[in-house]
Amino acid sequence: MPSHETTPAESVWDYPRPPALQRDPRRIVVECAGQILADTTGALKIMETSHPPVFYVPPGDVRTDLLRASSHHTWCEWKGRADFWDILVGSDIRALAAWSYSDPRPPYEDLVGHFAFYAGRVDRCTVDGYTVRPQEGDFYGGWITPEVRGPFKGGTHTHGW
Repeated sequence: MPSHETTPAESVWDYPRPPALQRDPRRIVVECAGQILADTTGALKIMETSHPPVFYVPPGDVRTDLLRASSHHTWCEWKGRADFWDILVGSDIRALAAWSYSDPRPPYEDLVGHFAFYAGRVDRCTVDGYTVRPQEGDFYGGWITPEVRGPFKGGTHTHGW
């Protein structure tokens, strides 16, 4: 297990609004139904006030053959329309477990085709070997790692923040 003692703490309340986008060189792995669904050191990370970061994996590092487009979409005031994806591994179907932006609004154009995953809808997501905790709730999809500090929006009674 990697050491995180030297990683400085980040408060999600110091993250900006509108969200910041940056490259993250750490190794991101997503596992689902016995398969490695995504594995990259080229993720993009979105950081927004009150939310744990969301990691977006380049399409070349995702098993897109295990994804099926859904008819479900949401709208982000910053990034635009999010397209949702189901994960299918044999008879195991994880509905609405991933999302992407096919035409994100400026300045988020680098997100085109990248995939984000709900940590709570797959078996395991790691950042440099650390198993993340999913953000509470069923909307935002942030990943909680040792350096990230809350409180976090998304759980019960936080919709008015």
